[in-house]
Amino acid sequence: MKCPICKKEFSDMKYRPFCSKRCADIDLGNWLNGSYAFPAEELDDEDIKELNEAMEKKLYDTEES
Repeated sequence: MKCPICKKEFSDMKYRPFCSKRCADIDLGNWLNGSYAFPAEELDDEDIKELNEAMEKKLYDTEES
């Protein structure tokens, strides 16, 4: 396997998928400081209404089963 941070090959699975605690900590730091991000899309009131209705229908269908 290759470490996703430093790209070194490694066989010790202690910090998998990273090669060391250092690389695992670097990855955690990247998450905490916002280096990794998922794009978000603003929802308008109509989108929120549709989502709520879909969730309520799913909940109702689950309760009937």
